[in-house]
Amino acid sequence: MKPTSPASCCLTSIATEGPGAPRLRRRELLGLLAGLWAAGCAGTKYTHRIGLPQSHSLKAEQLQLYSDIKIEKEHPVIQDLQRLRLQMAETLDLPLGTKPVVVYLFSNELEYKQYLDTKFPGFPKRRAYFIETAGKDLSVYTWWGDQIGEDLRHEYTHGLLHASLTNVPLWLDEGLAEYFEVGGSIPGQINNEHAQLLASDVQRGAWRPDLARLEYLEEVQDMARADYREAWAWVHFMMHSSPDTRQVLLDYLQDLRTDPNPGPLRDRLSAVAPQLDQRMLGYVASLNGPGHWGVSFPSSGARPTAVRAVSHP
Repeated sequence: MKPTSPASCCLTSIATEGPGAPRLRRRELLGLLAGLWAAGCAGTKYTHRIGLPQSHSLKAEQLQLYSDIKIEKEHPVIQDLQRLRLQMAETLDLPLGTKPVVVYLFSNELEYKQYLDTKFPGFPKRRAYFIETAGKDLSVYTWWGDQIGEDLRHEYTHGLLHASLTNVPLWLDEGLAEYFEVGGSIPGQINNEHAQLLASDVQRGAWRPDLARLEYLEEVQDMARADYREAWAWVHFMMHSSPDTRQVLLDYLQDLRTDPNPGPLRDRLSAVAPQLDQRMLGYVASLNGPGHWGVSFPSSGARPTAVRAVSHP
């Protein structure tokens, strides 16, 4: 979720109002989602109730798409999602999953918003949502707009992660989704917007890296826009700073396949990267340099691959 702009969202919590209002944690939300889904909008009258897209459907590996517009498997958007699945498996050293990730693609923004207002009243305005229900169904809701490629990459990343892992810590879930939403033939392209804003915050003394704080966050409403940038930066740092930092992340993901709570990642990272926060500050500064090239370290031991910095809309 990107809380200050109408972008995409991995729904793991609901913001409530009032100083004494309860704050729902991620697991508590699953039961509430199931209740909302079953109850619908009881007591609310609509002259026209919008249903889920169902005119057209296709299946491509884990992707199950239902849409009101006809899309062939050869469409660039579908091909991109299939490449993303392979990229994630190879980059993160995870086996290709089989659990379906269902995408409901509305033909226009109005029907998408009407459906969300009906089924999930009170949810923040976002271009796209990933929702994991109490029954562990993995669903993406979005509409065909100018940023459909970016939105689907972000949300489909959430779905693929949740299909493979027993649990995904909130900060890591969003950091990886931000990492893979930037398109390209090689994963890890630099999100220049994130890099520039982080560098600016460092210069103004408004930000210092704090992975321990990020790891403590369990509720979506507690994550500010800057937290999403930092989550992306930590993932990029681990993947491209050195082979050792990359291996720490890959090992942690392997543990999450069977253990929903493998402990803090910062402890493991500090063991291979002394003076961690200072190294992170230096890495953020290097990302913001003109013509920066990142470096990818393949797990196979092959030669490192250069990654060109690209603009992020």
